[in-house]
Amino acid sequence: MDKQRLTLTALTLLPLAVACGTEPGSGSNSVGPGSSPVTGVHWTVDSLTVDGTTTKAPASAYLRIGADGRVSGNAGCNSFGSTATVKGDRVDFGDVSMTDMGCQKAPMVFEQRLGRAIADGGLTSEVKGDKLTLTTRDGDRVNLTKEQDAPLYGTKWTVTALGDANVSQSLPKGADAYFVLDKKDGTLSGRLGCNHVSAETTVRDGHLTLGRAKTTRMMCDGSLMATEKTLLGLFDSTVRYDLDHRNLTLTSTNGSVVSAVAER
Repeated sequence: MDKQRLTLTALTLLPLAVACGTEPGSGSNSVGPGSSPVTGVHWTVDSLTVDGTTTKAPASAYLRIGADGRVSGNAGCNSFGSTATVKGDRVDFGDVSMTDMGCQKAPMVFEQRLGRAIADGGLTSEVKGDKLTLTTRDGDRVNLTKEQDAPLYGTKWTVTALGDANVSQSLPKGADAYFVLDKKDGTLSGRLGCNHVSAETTVRDGHLTLGRAKTTRMMCDGSLMATEKTLLGLFDSTVRYDLDHRNLTLTSTNGSVVSAVAER
């Protein structure tokens, strides 16, 4: 097996090695997801300790095990989905699906280290209050914190990726793209990667109706202006929004997808 295949295998084990739930009918020795304190919770990955060295996690890294045993999360760069069961202190793995998006160096390095830390399986979980610690057989630790959903209004949503339902690409280096929704004023304001923007905005039934964009007139690098053009396509229209804890996805009527994360 080549090195690239090994790295992918380590990463795809991530959501399963930390799980403590099971699908219905998985056996009398399995712990049902409803009875486990780690299920039904959005766990933000805080840090990873390997060989005594602790590395802070990227803002997007998280793990969620649903009440039905389904697993979702982000390993630092790429998102994943799976199912998971556990019998005693042994974890059984289901099929894993993971995106294949390239990110900047720091998130990718963390993702690879996290994958290697838990690739051998046998993780144990310990919950204390709102903290979860996952420990490998070698003593390496994944440290997580229970966190509530970020509010839609008043949160600085930093745009992390653009694409569609099938392909997503991270923003070019130097892009400063974010937005904040103001409930009282009924507006959206922020930046598009280069220029500042504002627009009247109505929120209703899982949709944002964005008015005509008002922007500054600066010129930036070509890649930043391309990002700006894509984001401008959301305005003067209605887009669907999906809020999953600290992750917000905007989907336009033509299928364009904008991914954003709440600033910590």
